[in-house]
Amino acid sequence: MIADNIHSILMELPQGVRLVAVSKFHPVSALEEAYSAGQRVFGENRPQEFAAKVPQMPSDVEWHFIGHLQTNKLKLVLPYAALVESVDSIHLLDAIDKWALENGRSVEGGNPVNILLELHLGAEETKSGLSEEEILSVCRLISDLSFVRRSDHLKDVPPAARKREGPIYGRGRTCPTPEGGQIYEHRRDETYETNKERPEKCYRGVRVKGLMGMATNTDDETVIRADFERIARLKRRINEEFPSLVDFTELSIGMSSDWRIAVEYGATLVRIGSAIFGPRSY
Repeated sequence: MIADNIHSILMELPQGVRLVAVSKFHPVSALEEAYSAGQRVFGENRPQEFAAKVPQMPSDVEWHFIGHLQTNKLKLVLPYAALVESVDSIHLLDAIDKWALENGRSVEGGNPVNILLELHLGAEETKSGLSEEEILSVCRLISDLSFVRRSDHLKDVPPAARKREGPIYGRGRTCPTPEGGQIYEHRRDETYETNKERPEKCYRGVRVKGLMGMATNTDDETVIRADFERIARLKRRINEEFPSLVDFTELSIGMSSDWRIAVEYGATLVRIGSAIFGPRSY
């Protein structure tokens, strides 16, 4: 049954849309059946269950974490997740970035933690997620900054910035590297200043790959379409306003009940559980 369900869904998915098999609460035997049918991308919601399943599955599985992640559970998820889809607060983003740098993960090293920013999309107040303004602020920060190592590219550092002492703000900001050196960040629209306060966040430990969202839990297709249009519009805006974010390509929307609609709005990842595995085994 699981193999048939996967093949049926894959037959309908357009090229460029990937299937994330949401396997929470399902036994490893169900995941193995999906794996035998060719499925390689699996999504889990609970850190403990996630960490327990990883060593029981083949090493070529691409694990996505798609549930709420508490900062005290990062060590259960981040070493294994190819993509954390559910970064739903600035607090969590900061914690992931900090964990990454402390564990030798960085953009410079080519091994950052890949993440999606979760937009608070549905009408339910209980749903978590970032506001559009928060997401735009993060994207603006990481896109306006080009990182230049002082040791390797001093010629690219503006002369005024070279003469400053202490943290450099404005058009030439500095952030510490894992090796103890400095990275200069250049902004196009500000003047040089010095500031003795801590440097701004650099988010060098993460790579933002796109957006994730969950539509309102309703049978009203008009509401669902409005939700998907909103997040698709935000992604288009980010791609247009911040072209330097070349990795910002993913749009994870759509679940078992609405994935076909999500595809119409540009989904690149669809998260499907019950339509593959059937009712959950609690």
